[in-house]
Amino acid sequence: MRDSGLSGKVALVTGAAGGIGAAVVRQLHLEGVTVVATDIDEGAVARLAGELGGRVHAVLLDVRSTEAVDTLVARVERDIGPIDLLANVAGVLSYEPVVSLSDHEWERVLDINAAGVFRVSRAVARAMQERARGAIVTVSSNAAGIPRHAMAAYAASKAAATMFTRCLGLELAPHGIRCNIVAPGSTLTPMQTAMWADADGAARVIAGSLETFKTGIPLAKLATPDDVADAVVFLLSDRAGHITMADLYVDGGATMRG
Repeated sequence: MRDSGLSGKVALVTGAAGGIGAAVVRQLHLEGVTVVATDIDEGAVARLAGELGGRVHAVLLDVRSTEAVDTLVARVERDIGPIDLLANVAGVLSYEPVVSLSDHEWERVLDINAAGVFRVSRAVARAMQERARGAIVTVSSNAAGIPRHAMAAYAASKAAATMFTRCLGLELAPHGIRCNIVAPGSTLTPMQTAMWADADGAARVIAGSLETFKTGIPLAKLATPDDVADAVVFLLSDRAGHITMADLYVDGGATMRG
């Protein structure tokens, strides 16, 4: 089997306390990567680092703060090593009809899901560009490519993060840096299950909803965090060495696009 080329590299992962983020950290760790696992939930990433051992560094990071992001990236580059890989996973869900959506909620969701990706990617890209190497993956959502009922803020934020990452990829391609997107659908994480009213939540998601014009999932199952992490780690690896600006949907066929 062809080597992934990941062993010995340094990765920064945001949103590392969540289901997908933690799965990305675990898989990168298995590949021999030194991982800086960041999240606003410092206790959760500390527990993850304790579980995995010395090559995982847990760090508090609020992606809404440019100062915090820039300081962290500089500290990692100085104390741990050059950042070879970035996985933008930090994000929040918002489920509110537009007519009742507050300015504060709109701004909060865009600030984390879109501006957070911008801040972290900008800081890391500056360092990567000087070395002319690196790979960046943003975890977006299939909601970025299809309208969703009561999810305007979330979908808009993910669409912004997606197009930002593709534009960044165009700018960084001459420097040998690849930027790609993974767009999950419904995934078995606390963010997903928090929306369910009862034990039939998964079945309803799989079946879809005519009332809200939402398709079901042709594969008849929810994604696991590892399903999404597999795609992220592949795109970060040398096995995806000629792939950039791609938007890979990992949604069991729910949006019927690639």
